[in-house]
Amino acid sequence: MVRTVVVIPALNPLKLIIDYVIKLKELNIDKIIIINDGSDEKYNTIFKKLQSIEWCTVLDHKENLGKGRALKTGFLYVLTQYKKVDSIITVGAHGQHRIEEVGQILRHAELFSDGIILGVRNFHTKDMPLISTIGNKAASVLFELFFHKRLLDTQTGLRCIPKQVLPWLIKVKGEDFSFDTNMLVDALKRKVPIYEIPIGHARVKKNSIMFYDEITNAHKLIQQIITTYTRSKKQHE
Repeated sequence: MVRTVVVIPALNPLKLIIDYVIKLKELNIDKIIIINDGSDEKYNTIFKKLQSIEWCTVLDHKENLGKGRALKTGFLYVLTQYKKVDSIITVGAHGQHRIEEVGQILRHAELFSDGIILGVRNFHTKDMPLISTIGNKAASVLFELFFHKRLLDTQTGLRCIPKQVLPWLIKVKGEDFSFDTNMLVDALKRKVPIYEIPIGHARVKKNSIMFYDEITNAHKLIQQIITTYTRSKKQHE
């Protein structure tokens, strides 16, 4: 059986995260690491509760450093503290990844242990603005054009990452959303396989702060792909 740690970057999470991590543990997850990325003080009680759970570890950033930096903090902790872990699953802190979807990715972890697994969301839902659906398709086309690999969901926060890639992954540039894309580009350069597993419909919650976990703005998504390509091209000149 694959030994797995879950890493959750969190900024001002809702109380629902407490029940969420309890349900995650039922998937036979070894450890859950939550990175408090400079949340407001009023959320301290939530993080204290999470820290009191036996299988949870909370790592603190004194200020908001960005999702990419939070992920790298979690990856470095796994690398130094958990020698026998096989894979790391990243999930969002605001309930956008259902427990069954995480379980779906976990079931593929052993079969695809040589590469990165992406939980690909279905954007064809009445709750998803048309512009976001179009933006995701455009980003997929641009990514294929620039990096010669067709990926249906470059910004999904639900990923399974083999531990053996962590030494180079923690050095990948990007402190914010750019890290999500840069991770994939660097993986392709290193010939690390990228696998795609369909999960449920993409979910957008009104009045939430899910913007921290995923880019939902079509313009920003496309701009991110172009910026990553431009930087990558300059590195080869």
